[in-house]
Amino acid sequence: MNCIIAGQNIVKIFGKDNEQAKALNGVNVEIKKGEFVAVMGPSGSGKSTLLFALSGMDEITSGSVKFGDTELSKLHENTLADIRRTKMGFVFQQPTMLKNLNILDNIILPAMHEGKKNTAKLTQKAKALMKKTGIAGLENRDTTEVSGGQLQRAGICRALMNAPEILFADEPTGALNSKSAEEIMELLVEINKEGTAILLVTHDAKVAARADRVLFTKDGNIVSELPLQKFSGRGMETRGEKILAEMAAMGI
Repeated sequence: MNCIIAGQNIVKIFGKDNEQAKALNGVNVEIKKGEFVAVMGPSGSGKSTLLFALSGMDEITSGSVKFGDTELSKLHENTLADIRRTKMGFVFQQPTMLKNLNILDNIILPAMHEGKKNTAKLTQKAKALMKKTGIAGLENRDTTEVSGGQLQRAGICRALMNAPEILFADEPTGALNSKSAEEIMELLVEINKEGTAILLVTHDAKVAARADRVLFTKDGNIVSELPLQKFSGRGMETRGEKILAEMAAMGI
């Protein structure tokens, strides 16, 4: 598999002068095309900062982040925004939806760009994604008229509108009950099987157990990595236990 995202010696410092805090401390990481990678670690370990750095959503202090052959840090913000919009998808713990738009319009909105796209085709694609993700029939509902799990599915639909090469997910199940969380993870696994790479940040071993491998962060570094393919013939419970054991061994 070819590499889709590669970070070399990534440093991210917040603050100035005596109030500086190093969130990432020379991180090296690669995500291959079609790969599903989870990132785990204690609060403040750099998990989300790493996701934001690799996606170009946050400017790094030093180092290199490449999307394919493109160095993200050298791009103009408008070009970088175009790459995020057309080649990357984003799913967060709390989907950011406009309250004055219904579910369908919220899904379509980010795919609209200066009125150059065919609204009818976008509507057709959005409805197909809603059917695929199990929320068909909710097109005209307000964002306050659906459950948290349904709203998260709508957020995933929105993220997939431009057929991204990679999906960045930051605690996508964090605000959901266990049943909804399980359903969302099954959906992400299916999306990954269809060829979309996924980088997912989570604190939940059950969620991370769905990935191909898990990266563990501590004090701004990736301190360990656990390939899960070798446990593919075993249940998710066994994979979760392996993750917890690895975390315990590292004291995180």
